[in-house]
Amino acid sequence: MYIVHVHVRVKPERIEDFKKASVENAAASIREPGIARFDVLQSSENPSHFELIEIYRTEQDPALHKETSHYAKWKEAVEPMMAEPRASRKFHNVFPEDAGF
Repeated sequence: MYIVHVHVRVKPERIEDFKKASVENAAASIREPGIARFDVLQSSENPSHFELIEIYRTEQDPALHKETSHYAKWKEAVEPMMAEPRASRKFHNVFPEDAGF
């Protein structure tokens, strides 16, 4: 598995809009064959901080995800909502075994 954590800081007045757009994107994303899981998390301490946890089956699947219409729609919608550019970190799965996804 190939895991991407995307950190997003949203303008406070756009939090609800960001949540709506991100949930729509996540719901469509989990129907992609290369995505095992797609979580949208909001910080308890700072409601304008979100983390998207995207779990892909291979290292090639993120590129395929970025070719989808729902990703393009999400990206265009949320860019003006962001307080700063989003940042990501990439990981390889250690535990549980990939079959656990």
